[in-house]
Amino acid sequence: MNLDQLVEVANAMVAPGKGILAADESSSTIKKRFDAIKVESTEENRRDYREMLFRTETAMREHISGVILFDETIRQKAKDGTPLVKLIEAAGAIPGIKVDAGAKPLAGCPGETITEGLDGLRERLKEYYGLGARFAKWRAVIDIADGVPTWTSVKANAHALARYAALCQEANIVPIVEPEVLMDGDHDIQRCADVTEWVLKTVYEELYEQRVVLEGTVLKPNMIVPGKKSAKQASVEEVAERTVMVLERCVPVAVPGIAYLSGGQSDELATAHLDAMNRIGGFPWSMTFSYGRALQAAPQKAWGGKKENVSAAQAAFAHRAKMNGLASLGQWEKSLEKAA
Repeated sequence: MNLDQLVEVANAMVAPGKGILAADESSSTIKKRFDAIKVESTEENRRDYREMLFRTETAMREHISGVILFDETIRQKAKDGTPLVKLIEAAGAIPGIKVDAGAKPLAGCPGETITEGLDGLRERLKEYYGLGARFAKWRAVIDIADGVPTWTSVKANAHALARYAALCQEANIVPIVEPEVLMDGDHDIQRCADVTEWVLKTVYEELYEQRVVLEGTVLKPNMIVPGKKSAKQASVEEVAERTVMVLERCVPVAVPGIAYLSGGQSDELATAHLDAMNRIGGFPWSMTFSYGRALQAAPQKAWGGKKENVSAAQAAFAHRAKMNGLASLGQWEKSLEKAA
């Protein structure tokens, strides 16, 4: 393990004013996104779409620190033959890779899942490093419902995350540790806070037991929000205050940064929540974004699979990247959205 390299990359991933583009949608997920804009999900269309994002120079250079890629994408070349990884590097961003094999039903725990993909991971990480990846992502999924989550699910997912993280660091790849407590359901914000605190404390116990060096990691958690079906929704300020409180109780100061997932929030709401947290300030880590839909929904809609819409789509992506970059500094204003 090259600890200096891991620490350098982890800090670069959460650099001031920058965040991570999650472009690691699986084939089935990106098909759903393309279906919504009436674009066929072919390898060529997927490549063209992602190449368009990676060639959005102002966004990539000024507001994107890293890009999480899918297995297909890290191997693809742009239309002119340039590897997509090289486009990302040329823009000053860091290529990363999703390495989990998805959430599968957890035996003995109806309605709960365990993320798989540890088998053969050491060999895959070595290959991905050779392809240019310098960080990786593994997503654990924790649902909230009656009697859920169980300790079995929380413990199993935290243990898998820690084993993944240890293997990444062995391969000189920074692990993004992503325990996502889902915002589906009708639970209130306090229930989300309680479950997230339980999950995060368990994750950090497991990381310690697997000898993961925290300075060479980035945490990708959910924000503390009520369930989508909850009768009582929360203000931006309450979400920010509760999220910061939970993380201050759970996340060691050795962790260089926190890059939030958007988890199904609207574009603007994900930005507003991030901004509100950074306006609170006083915490020991950088707080930024690692958004998928909240960065891509607008450019996908503007693009619609048509060459003549590329400029408009890139402008939409550049705008969302800039808004989130400002939010990561606590400098976003709602009026900037209207101006755009």
